[in-house]
Amino acid sequence: MVRAMYRVRQFFRALTASLTEDDLTPVARVLTPKQQALFLRMSPADRRHSLAVYRALDREGGLPRDLLVAALLHDVGKAAAPMPLWVRVATVLLDRLAPRALERISEGEARGWRQPFAVYRRHAEIGAEWAAEAGCSPLTVDLIRRHHTPPGQTDREVDRLLRKLQQADGNW
Repeated sequence: MVRAMYRVRQFFRALTASLTEDDLTPVARVLTPKQQALFLRMSPADRRHSLAVYRALDREGGLPRDLLVAALLHDVGKAAAPMPLWVRVATVLLDRLAPRALERISEGEARGWRQPFAVYRRHAEIGAEWAAEAGCSPLTVDLIRRHHTPPGQTDREVDRLLRKLQQADGNW
């Protein structure tokens, strides 16, 4: 039930996503110009979401810049295809209720109406590639690539940071 309420709130936030110049202050402070260009590729809803994830982590204080950059860019791969709201809703529902159907729809070089589903499934990998091209650190690239992958059962720093990113991402 908690997860369902989260998705309902997320849906309404996506409908009303807008950003002010003040909202973008962290983007200019944390990201390089090439990374800022990546951030601006995202839809307003994804930019707003990424800023919320960033703020949640920034409030903790003392976290590495690599993690904060990953927070701002973790969903940038979704910009590889237009992703209207109905696709986002359908993807979330399929992922939850019929994951095999979502896999079939998003297999291979999907084109046409299937393309956004394929991009959604691969957005972490696409985003990691773009982040590397934009000069992000190997740690940031790894966090973006793995942001939907369960962290290892170790106390390694990368796994600790991945858990933090996933927790913040799951709350917004």
